[in-house]
Amino acid sequence: MLKKLLPLLALVAMPALAKPVLTVYTYDSFSADWGPGPAVKKAFEAECGCELKFVALEDGVSLLNRLRMEGKNSKADVVLGLDNNLLEAAAQSKLFAKSNVPASAVSVPGGWDNDTFVPYDYGYFAFVYDKNKLANPPKSLKELVEGPQKWRVIYEDPRTSTPGLGPAAVDAKGLWRSSARGLAEAGRENRYRHQRLERSLWPVPERGKRPGVELYHLAGLPHD
Repeated sequence: MLKKLLPLLALVAMPALAKPVLTVYTYDSFSADWGPGPAVKKAFEAECGCELKFVALEDGVSLLNRLRMEGKNSKADVVLGLDNNLLEAAAQSKLFAKSNVPASAVSVPGGWDNDTFVPYDYGYFAFVYDKNKLANPPKSLKELVEGPQKWRVIYEDPRTSTPGLGPAAVDAKGLWRSSARGLAEAGRENRYRHQRLERSLWPVPERGKRPGVELYHLAGLPHD
């Protein structure tokens, strides 16, 4: 009889020994083997005595959409990867709890005044160009938009990419548009829009090959 009971007792004891799980929704480039996620996971688990579980999605827009679909039934404990362009929509979802991190503990340009979301990094948007293809790049947005040359541009779709939202946000403030046309109207036939940076570097399907791109990406560059 004892031999039959021991396996049952062992099975009952296992949940009590299991580590608590902290589920973090984040973007796939963070949790990838080549991203910072694995090192963060190792260091965090060494401190907390828990299991850190990443649920990886494409980007911040995908994160917020996933949370909206799951609602109060979401398994997420922490969401990492929303940017400032999504904060208003995220707050309106009423799915986020206060962070208990004082604003005074956050140091970012322009200051911070939010008791729910906590910035962990910031960067700058910039055009990246191939110096082998473009010896004299435009020196300003005005030159890019209004100059006589039709620049070939690849940028990320603001509907599916948080970096793609950056230019749209700036344009809403009237800074991006130095003429009535704006970038979206300048050289329309020479624009290529992609969901993500990785896809923009692959051949353009309708052309069969990658174009001779001169200005090809809007990226959040890390600060010093």
